[in-house]
Amino acid sequence: MKTMSTVAWVLAFAAALSCGARKMERLDSARLVSYGGNDGDSFKIKHNGKEQIIRLYYVDCPETHATTTGDARRVREQARHFGLSDKELVYRFGNEASRFTKEQLSNPFTVHTAYADALGRSKGGRVYGFVTTANGRDLAELLVENGYARNHGFRRATPEGISQKETIARLADKETVAAVKRIGIWKETNPDRLVALRAASRHEKAKLKAIGTPSATGTININTATEKELQTIKGVGPVTAKRIVELRPFKNAADLGRIPRLPRKTKTNITKRVHF
Repeated sequence: MKTMSTVAWVLAFAAALSCGARKMERLDSARLVSYGGNDGDSFKIKHNGKEQIIRLYYVDCPETHATTTGDARRVREQARHFGLSDKELVYRFGNEASRFTKEQLSNPFTVHTAYADALGRSKGGRVYGFVTTANGRDLAELLVENGYARNHGFRRATPEGISQKETIARLADKETVAAVKRIGIWKETNPDRLVALRAASRHEKAKLKAIGTPSATGTININTATEKELQTIKGVGPVTAKRIVELRPFKNAADLGRIPRLPRKTKTNITKRVHF
């Protein structure tokens, strides 16, 4: 998949959350469009004369190449996840995943999307979506069970109403089966190194998180705090922080009711951490 910077990734996550409850539109008889940026989990489609790049929910296919530092980090992360010692294997199976997706979408297919922005470097942007092949199979599931993707990425309830939790569990099981069968990228896994490689990945993520996470202790002034400071409050993400800044000033806790779609628990967390 095409990668993005950490800041862009956070913005994409916020955008996906903001569209999480939005009703999805069903696009029947969509067609795959030949496009140089197509890969296993991101590709251009055409529906009713309009072209759109779709990024699959829930899955992450191996990279086909790396041109930026962010790309290189993602390749390393994928290699560690699949227990690979050679980045060239990541590229090899990234290209195999691209060919697999192209084959699965050779006939008209169905897309469900709420047009949540997936960002990326593709001209015109990308949106998240679910894809059902002409044979009635979910493309993300097919990629995982054939060893061409990991259970990783942005999520929402499926078009059939299956929850994120259940879908994650289902894909995790399929990933385990693919690994046991040693199919797709899993046939190159070094089982003796897998635990150590994944531990290294977790350690690196923890270090980066510690560097980038501001202190979450003490109270802050809700009317002067930066968006970054507001996000240290549990439950307050980029979207909510932006809304707080836009709606300021706040006079008291009751005034927080002006924040749209604010969960009760998050409101309680805000009340505990701020002063007015």
